[in-house]
Amino acid sequence: MAALTAGAATVGAVGCGGHQPRPAALRLERADLVLVAHTLGQLEASTNGEVTAARTAWPALAHGLPRNPSPATQLATATAAHRAAAIALPGYVTTEAGGLTGPATTLGGLLKAYAVLTQRGWRFLAAALGVGHSGGQFGAGAPGAGGSGQSAGQNGSTTTAAAQFLRTNAGLYIYCVYDGHYDLSLVGKTLQDAYRKLGGPPAFGRTLTQPQVEALAHAYSIPAARLAPHPPTGLAV
Repeated sequence: MAALTAGAATVGAVGCGGHQPRPAALRLERADLVLVAHTLGQLEASTNGEVTAARTAWPALAHGLPRNPSPATQLATATAAHRAAAIALPGYVTTEAGGLTGPATTLGGLLKAYAVLTQRGWRFLAAALGVGHSGGQFGAGAPGAGGSGQSAGQNGSTTTAAAQFLRTNAGLYIYCVYDGHYDLSLVGKTLQDAYRKLGGPPAFGRTLTQPQVEALAHAYSIPAARLAPHPPTGLAV
């Protein structure tokens, strides 16, 4: 994306002819929105990669875990899990408190929900299909029959129990992936609304321009992010 780093801290000084300073809270909210916009630009390549991989794997999984998945489905699911795991959010998005302010808070929440849901969903779907991020046997961390994290390679009974648990709950993981993409598809419109609410071009100046916002809105829109078809209602656990 075009440079969004041209001094987020100076946003509050733009507008109103410079005669009166902006309230401190409003300056902070605008600076936070610029910060999130910059992060969206940085994340665009990794989210695009995950969406592309997700759309490759999704048709075979949307209606439920296949009983006899093809090698292509296994590879596509492992690839999606790998792409999701590669998405790294900054600390100010993942922190539980003391992070963003104002409308940027909603944007941060959508990003965090997308990352958490897709990473969890793809990881466990890959495990249920018996593959890991690189296409091999899935390693430690898959939930066991009792719901706790157990290594899938400790012994044969653990492996069987964990695999059965994952297959039984596959509907939940499929919905995790779908809901994560739903959240991602709301980011663009939420950014546009926040930009207008905080004053739009006159308030942000060159720190965040209308064309930059529109480009990000397109990148994080329903056509760009949402999965189809919708999984069946009865699939959820």
